[in-house]
Amino acid sequence: LLKDGKAVCLFPEGAISRTGQLSEFKRGYQLAIKGTRAKIVPFYLHGLWGSRFSRSSGFFKDTRQSGFKRDIVVAFGKTMPADTTPDQLKRRVFDLSFTSWKQYSRTLDSIPVSWLKTAKRMSFQMAATDILGEPVSHHKFITGVFAFSGLIKKKSPEQNIGILVPASVGGAITNMAVLAAGKTVVNLNFTSSADAIQGAVQKADIQTVYTSSKFLRKLEERGIKINEILPNTKLIYLEELKTELSKAKMLMTLIGVMILPTRLLQSIYIKRSRLDDTAAILFSSGSEGTPKGVELSHLNLAANSRQVADTLNTRENDTVMSTLPTFHAFGLLATTFMPLSEGIPIVCHPDPTDVVTIAKGVARNHGTLLFGTSTFLRLYTMNKKVHPLMLKPLRLVIAGAERLNPDTRNAFTLKFNHQILEGYGTTETSPVASVNIPDELDTSYWKPQMGNKLGSVGMPLPGTSFKIVDPDTLEELPTGEDGLILIGGPQVMKGYLLDEEKTNEVIVEINEHRWYRSGDKGHLDEDGFLIIVDRYSRFAKLGGEMVSLSAVEEKIRESLSDDPDLDLVAVNVPDDKKGEKVILLIANEMSTKDIKKALMDAEMNPLMIPAKFINVDEVPKLGSGKTDFSNSRKVALGEV
Repeated sequence: LLKDGKAVCLFPEGAISRTGQLSEFKRGYQLAIKGTRAKIVPFYLHGLWGSRFSRSSGFFKDTRQSGFKRDIVVAFGKTMPADTTPDQLKRRVFDLSFTSWKQYSRTLDSIPVSWLKTAKRMSFQMAATDILGEPVSHHKFITGVFAFSGLIKKKSPEQNIGILVPASVGGAITNMAVLAAGKTVVNLNFTSSADAIQGAVQKADIQTVYTSSKFLRKLEERGIKINEILPNTKLIYLEELKTELSKAKMLMTLIGVMILPTRLLQSIYIKRSRLDDTAAILFSSGSEGTPKGVELSHLNLAANSRQVADTLNTRENDTVMSTLPTFHAFGLLATTFMPLSEGIPIVCHPDPTDVVTIAKGVARNHGTLLFGTSTFLRLYTMNKKVHPLMLKPLRLVIAGAERLNPDTRNAFTLKFNHQILEGYGTTETSPVASVNIPDELDTSYWKPQMGNKLGSVGMPLPGTSFKIVDPDTLEELPTGEDGLILIGGPQVMKGYLLDEEKTNEVIVEINEHRWYRSGDKGHLDEDGFLIIVDRYSRFAKLGGEMVSLSAVEEKIRESLSDDPDLDLVAVNVPDDKKGEKVILLIANEMSTKDIKKALMDAEMNPLMIPAKFINVDEVPKLGSGKTDFSNSRKVALGEV
């Protein structure tokens, strides 16, 4: 047919996807096109995943489309030569995924509208619960959101609303109430320094902070006195706010929620917002410097929520363990907004390090999705009170926000018989950009469809694309070659709050598409999986050689084999002789002489051996559990 000049439509995967992701591209098309004058026209289909014709769970079949009508998007790319290799072709199809989602994301409802439509349909089923509390139905959750939203409108005429609460049902209701009121949520990081909290409040022009008196008392026990940190900011306590709602008022609202149609409830209680309006301002972790205010639009959050749900192939019996703080993008999107807008129950707990209670919550509530950082997940493997049977209901365990420690992954699998799947993203990408997913068996051909590759952070989510470029010229690099990771997709932020210059430094436009300069160094393999080497800022230049600080840490942990989970961090600081030198902070009592001897006995490259070792009680950490590189560097320089 090709020799006759006719068009042939070919799916190079060779089978219907059972993961929702692009599978391995077979090389049959190369044989088919050989000896012809034909060229390749790449194209991408969007809209069939979740339909009766797909191999998805089918959970979203009734919630996303009405009747028999579905929106199908077909995106065509530029013609490619006949000798295009599978890895090159797959990268262009990922780019088309990005193009099609750019259009599709404009058709999505905002998070509060999507949540209301789903919650109204699920009525008396459980929407949320605190592990140590009572279940809250969707009807009661809606009632709470509408009631609080009305009070927020009256008490806070300003646009940006501060929230200072841990992961909880009350926190979830407050966040959704702020969005329903047409305002912007700003979840404050209560684990930050006083200066960082004050800076966030000032930069976001926050006049009112909604919090909990009970929670503030707990913070005071840890030496964090919010009243002293924010003396000029109005604090409104949720407990007191609740007393302003009479039983009669709540009952009338509940009856209205139960009997009125969704469209009418939406018009009465949810203020219309444009997709490009700012829905949330998140202050980045500040692991490498001063936290930046990241503006995420309604489109960013709605698109990323849908991308994550599609990729994880969420099911009717799923339950999300909501234990990550909402001041962190991972906690706000993956464990709060995504499940609420997709109709997945959430089980909340304010302390992600309280793994025994969380494990009991998994068992009691049949939790199926657990999200966490490598640091937090490591605690489950170390705590003897967490029995493997407690985590038996889990279907997926996803690690993000920091690099997954291989020892943690192996120990978790050995103890719980659950594989940790590693993902990747940044606050600037709402936050999820890629994730590994379980391999699936194609029963038509009895061959596996690969979704997970150890050492990688997975393939990009649907609608997302990675581009590996030279950091200086932004020229795209060949498959397998390390370079700067650019992330494109509808989840890329609006920009940094009140900082156009900084925004322009990290957002680049290529072929009319916005890409985020991640600052991470890595490469794509031939199957489209992303392998991250390190952050560009986490390299030390020693005598002209670029040395990865993560590689230094990994090699030291291997050399000190008595404790593979040793708490340590390597930082680079200025040096008069070599330009830079490496200093290691280590949480043990070994002498410098003993550490150096162990590293030399392990035949560690002399260039990678730190110039100085500092014993600390604990390596500085952020509230998310990630290493605080900024403060670690200050310790190394003797500034703390």
